[in-house]
Amino acid sequence: MDLVWKTIIILVVGMVLLKIGGRRSISQMTVPHTIIMIMLGTLLIHPVKSKGLLSTIGISSLLILSLIFIEFIELKFNRLESIISGKAIIIIENGEINTKSLKKLRLTVDKLETHLRQLGITTISDVEYATLEVNGQLGYSLKKEKQPATKEDIQNLIQLIQTGKLSTQTEQSTNSEENIFTEITTKTK
Repeated sequence: MDLVWKTIIILVVGMVLLKIGGRRSISQMTVPHTIIMIMLGTLLIHPVKSKGLLSTIGISSLLILSLIFIEFIELKFNRLESIISGKAIIIIENGEINTKSLKKLRLTVDKLETHLRQLGITTISDVEYATLEVNGQLGYSLKKEKQPATKEDIQNLIQLIQTGKLSTQTEQSTNSEENIFTEITTKTK
């Protein structure tokens, strides 16, 4: 019976601590998250084998507090975020695969193509930028001529057809500050 109540306590405490640690799927975890969650999982099974229930709860709580502290540091200090979790790495730029980055990441062209197909991208030359994010997912931006039409584009087209001209307010800005890939491209050059 001792084993049953320990297991229930560990389950409840584990769920509470993981809830405090944050909701992230495995694919969204950074390196610190992954390490702490593995340590937590290993630690939570320990009291079932021994008699250290309170010490396990204490150490588990300390691990979650460490995770929260690491996230706080990452929020406050951008340079430390780069060191702790890393930054996105450009793997396609202007429709060209960056083979140097692929080698550094140990990512094959076939695996890159798999990621692109899963996102509905059929041609690498259609991609302006693609990055491998710190959580392992692929971020991308299509070239302007390959991007799907937006509601604004359609409204501008209707206005052009009806009036024969576009208003100056609806012209799209090409300001590089609006492009979220700018931070990554400037740091890699």
